[in-house]
Amino acid sequence: MTEVATARRSRITPEREAELYGATLDLLREVGYEALTMDAVAARTKSSKATLYRQWGGKAELVVRAMRHFKPGGTAIADVDTGSLRGDFHDLLLRENDCAMEQTSALMRALGMAVHGNPDLLKALRELLIEPEMAEFRKVLERAVDRGEVSADNPAMGYVLHMMIGGFIARSLIDERPPTQAYLRDYIDAVVLPALGVSVP
Repeated sequence: MTEVATARRSRITPEREAELYGATLDLLREVGYEALTMDAVAARTKSSKATLYRQWGGKAELVVRAMRHFKPGGTAIADVDTGSLRGDFHDLLLRENDCAMEQTSALMRALGMAVHGNPDLLKALRELLIEPEMAEFRKVLERAVDRGEVSADNPAMGYVLHMMIGGFIARSLIDERPPTQAYLRDYIDAVVLPALGVSVP
């Protein structure tokens, strides 16, 4: 999928690509995934629907690549190394400010139900976002094991990303408030690290 998509998108400038991605996410927040159409994206961006299909193949890939494009950049997750797992997790939170987290939360709500009836969307999410992040988190956890902070056979090791995503989504569902850096720091200290057997000062 990646090689084919890269070849398809080669004729669009980075600036135009960013514009298309931004419009796609704006529409996703406004109408949700089900009501989002390639026609609407084409109209919003003054481009042809044929161009969108030629470059991305369909709505699912366009949406997921747009989300990936606007994820916090800079150092890869696995390259963050503060010397402690708690420090690594806290440092990763600094990549997104509270406003960006609120926007991400809105996008996740828009996609939450849509994945159940859209196998193409689920496949794109897994291949382009979920699996790469899981691989990155595994590297962070492996370093914690090497440092002796976490036991390699800790049963929570396989559920770190589940806990992180769960805490992120639950904030708006249960508390009716958007996730923030302060909330996620507290959540990591109170839930994620204790589950991994890491003591919090």
